[in-house]
Amino acid sequence: MPFVVGETVGPYRILEQHGQGGMATVFKAYHASLDRYVAIKALHPAFKEDPNFLARFQREARVIAKLEHPNIVPVYDFAEHEGRPYLVMKFIEGETLKTRLQRGNLSAAEIVRIVEATGAALIYAHRQGILHRDVKPSNVLLAKDGQIYLADFGLARIAAAGESTLSSDMLVGTPQYISPEQALGKKELDAGTDIYSLGVMIYEMIVGRVPFSADTPYAIIHDHIYTPLPLPRQINPNIPEVVERVLLKALAKDRADRFADVETLVDAFKYAVEVSGMLPPPVVAEKTWAAVTRPAADLGDADLDEVSPSLVSSMATRPSAASGEISPSGLSPIATRPASDALPLPARAAQPAFASTPRPLNVVQQASKPRRSLWWLGLLIPLILLGLCACGWIVAARMSSVGRDPVQRALQVAKANPDDPYAQLDLALAYADHQQPDAARQQFDKALALGGNDVEFFAHAGEEMASRGAWLYAAKAYILMVRNYPTPLPDERRNAWHEAVYRAYRQPEAGEMFPIPEIRERDEPMAVIAQVEVELIAGRLVAAKTILEGAVRLRGEFPEARLLEAEILLRSQMPEKARPILESLTGDDQLPAWIRDEAQRMLEQIP
Repeated sequence: MPFVVGETVGPYRILEQHGQGGMATVFKAYHASLDRYVAIKALHPAFKEDPNFLARFQREARVIAKLEHPNIVPVYDFAEHEGRPYLVMKFIEGETLKTRLQRGNLSAAEIVRIVEATGAALIYAHRQGILHRDVKPSNVLLAKDGQIYLADFGLARIAAAGESTLSSDMLVGTPQYISPEQALGKKELDAGTDIYSLGVMIYEMIVGRVPFSADTPYAIIHDHIYTPLPLPRQINPNIPEVVERVLLKALAKDRADRFADVETLVDAFKYAVEVSGMLPPPVVAEKTWAAVTRPAADLGDADLDEVSPSLVSSMATRPSAASGEISPSGLSPIATRPASDALPLPARAAQPAFASTPRPLNVVQQASKPRRSLWWLGLLIPLILLGLCACGWIVAARMSSVGRDPVQRALQVAKANPDDPYAQLDLALAYADHQQPDAARQQFDKALALGGNDVEFFAHAGEEMASRGAWLYAAKAYILMVRNYPTPLPDERRNAWHEAVYRAYRQPEAGEMFPIPEIRERDEPMAVIAQVEVELIAGRLVAAKTILEGAVRLRGEFPEARLLEAEILLRSQMPEKARPILESLTGDDQLPAWIRDEAQRMLEQIP
C-alpha cells in the first residue's frame, strides 16, 4: 500500500506529498520526538517483487548513510513499512536547480558555484567508492540559506543492487543526462558516468538546453551513444571557445577521452570561465548569488525515468572522435568578447573596466615655456563648475525619481526580460499596488500566458494576488496550478486553492473568468461550492440550499459546505441554528485558518 498523508510511518507522521517519479515518492514528514521535519523517499511497491531486495536495500543504504559532506543531503534513517522500503533524509527548504532554470538563465557566478558544490559532492563520494548515476538538475537542491546539495545520492545504486527484478527490467537513469556506457547497460561503470552527466548539466546551464532531446527515450539515448554533440558555439556564438572545449571533453562519447576525474573537470571549467572574462568581480558575484532563490519548499524530483535496456541492447558501440586534451595548465587564453557578451543570460557578468595608462607630464618642457596671463580662467572655471553641478543635479533628480517609482522600475525589468513570467508578474503587481487596475489585469494575463506549466510560478502568482485581496485573479492563477500539478495537491496549496475559489465566487465575474465546469473537472466539491454561491448572489436561497444538501448527502460534510450552510441560515433569519455550526468551525484547530477566520467573522455578525 502506498503511504498516505496523515499516516504514521515508524516515528514519522506524513504531512504532504512533494513529488512522485519512476522509482520513489517524496513526502514531507514530522518527527515528533526530535521536533524536526524530514523528507521521506518511499521506493515504489515494484521493489517488493524481489524477496531478497530488502536485505540488499539495507546493506546499500548503510553505505549511503555514511556519506557526510556539506553538499550531500544527509540520510538519517532507512527502514521498511508494510514491506515498502523508505529512506529518511534532511528536509531542505528551497528549490531544485530544475525549478530555478525554468524561471530563467543563470549568471556565470551562479553556474560556477553550482558546479563547485555538485563537483565537491561527487569528488567526496567517488573517493568512498560510490557513484551517483543520476546527476541532473532535479537532484541539485538550492537551499534558502544559499547552501547547495546533491540529493538522491545512491538511490540508483540501491535500485540496481544485486539481481533485483527491477534492475533486470529497466535501466536506471534519466535519458537526457545518461552517459553512453550507462545507456548501453554496461555494469562496469566508473566516475566517468557521473562526469558525463555533470557535463550535460553544465551544458544545459551554459547553452540553455540539454544537448539531446526527442519524443522518445529511445531517440534520446541513441543520440547520446552515436550522435555528435551539438556544438555550443553553433547554438550561441557568444559562448567563449575555451568554455566550449571543456564541454566537448566532458561529453566525449568514449570514457577514455573525458576528464580523468570530477576534480579535473571542475578545475578546467573554473579556469575556462576565469580566462574568458565571464565572471564579475568577487563582490558582484556574491551579490548576484544572494538573489538566486525565491521562497519555496521543493525537496527535489524523484523522477528517475526508467528505460528498458531492450531499446539499446541491439546497438553496437561506434567509435567517436576524441576531443582535444584540455586542462587548467594546458588552456591558453584566447581573445574573447567583453564579459557582457560572454553568456546568453539575462543576468550577465559585469564588464571589466579597462583604463589606459596615463602619459607622464614632461615637467621640464612645461616649465621652460614662458608663462601667459590666465586671469580669465578665474571667471571661466567657476562657471563651468556651476554648469556641471546643475547638470548633475538634474540627472540625479531624474534617476532618483525613476528609482523611487516602483512601476517604472518594474517596467524596465519587464522590458529587459520579455519572456520571464516573474518579471511580467512583478510589473502587474506594481500596477495593482499603484491603482492602475486595467494595466494590472492585462499584465497579469500576460504573465500567466508565459507561465507554461510551471506550477511553482502559478502558486506564487496566486499567493501574491491573494495577499492583495484580488481573489478573482488569485483563483485564476491557482486553477492553472491545479491543472498542471503532477501529483495530488499538498494540503497547504489545496487550502489556498479552496479559499480563492470560495472568495472569488462571491463576485459575479467569476463564472466568466473560470467557469464551474472547469473547476468540476479538477475538484468536484469546490464546483458545488461555486454553484451554491452563484445562487446566493442571485438571492435564490431555496436553490442554494437544495444544491448544498444534495452535495452533502452524496459526498459527506466538508468545511466549506458548512460555512455556506451557516450563511444560508443567517440569510434565512435563523441565527440560532447558524451559531452552533460556526462555533464548531472556529473551535476546530484541524481546519485551515481561513475557514476558522471566516466562521469567526460570521459569528460576530450575529447579535
